[in-house]
Amino acid sequence: MGKGFAVGLALAVLAMPLGLRAQTDDPGAVKTTQAPDDSGAKNAAKARAALDAMVKALGGDAWLNVKNVVREGHIAAFYHGNPDPGTTLFWDFHEWPDHDRVEYTKHRDVVQFYEARKGIEVTYRGARPLPQDQVDDFMRRRDHSIETAVKVWLKDPNTILVYEGQRMAERHMAEQVTMISAENESITIQMDVQTHLPLIRSFQWRDPVYKDKNTDVEEYADYHDVDGLPTAFSITRVHNDEMFRQLYIDKVQYNQDLPADFWNINAVVQKIKK
Repeated sequence: MGKGFAVGLALAVLAMPLGLRAQTDDPGAVKTTQAPDDSGAKNAAKARAALDAMVKALGGDAWLNVKNVVREGHIAAFYHGNPDPGTTLFWDFHEWPDHDRVEYTKHRDVVQFYEARKGIEVTYRGARPLPQDQVDDFMRRRDHSIETAVKVWLKDPNTILVYEGQRMAERHMAEQVTMISAENESITIQMDVQTHLPLIRSFQWRDPVYKDKNTDVEEYADYHDVDGLPTAFSITRVHNDEMFRQLYIDKVQYNQDLPADFWNINAVVQKIKK
């Protein structure tokens, strides 16, 4: 699989019409969703049209109103682009906006909860906080997911939309759109020009210690129809141009009736201890 393509905030700003660029270069400027000139307005409208087409392709209102999603599959790890031996079984439960539960091993006796901004892991030893760097990584990906981009960023009138044209993405011709938030964070999405389904999502973040920029990418492939919702069954994660995780998804279910105590960490502790 090819390396992921990522476009950061700096490139997004350079791609803007001059009217938009002036607003983001000045820290004290009032940010708006489009430039006052016609070229900026047309560019923003084209970006929004591409994103609207993506949402429609994903299932429209049915996708926007999904109650939860459950995924089962295997995770393969990579180091410097080389695969580690074997894969890890996982069951992944997501409930918008901020409830995630991931179960590992065939016995499903390692359970991680990411609720609000906290991460807790449950094993036979009980519950304990996850390492902060692991929690931060998960939260960054959730904050920059396509779901968050559409349900939060796109609804914010202060988000700047930049249409960046067409280019190749994983052997597909894609339209590229960058969204820039009022906090000057960005999400770049590449969508197949024929199906309008997302192919790549990327964002950049600055290391709090070393202050250098990091680029995180997710590549989506092998789409299948699940209850009328096109769903990627292959997800590849790339960090700074190096592939480090690949998710092979075997089964996806939407809008499941979960047990009343499903998000109760203490209930899981008691179950695993048995």
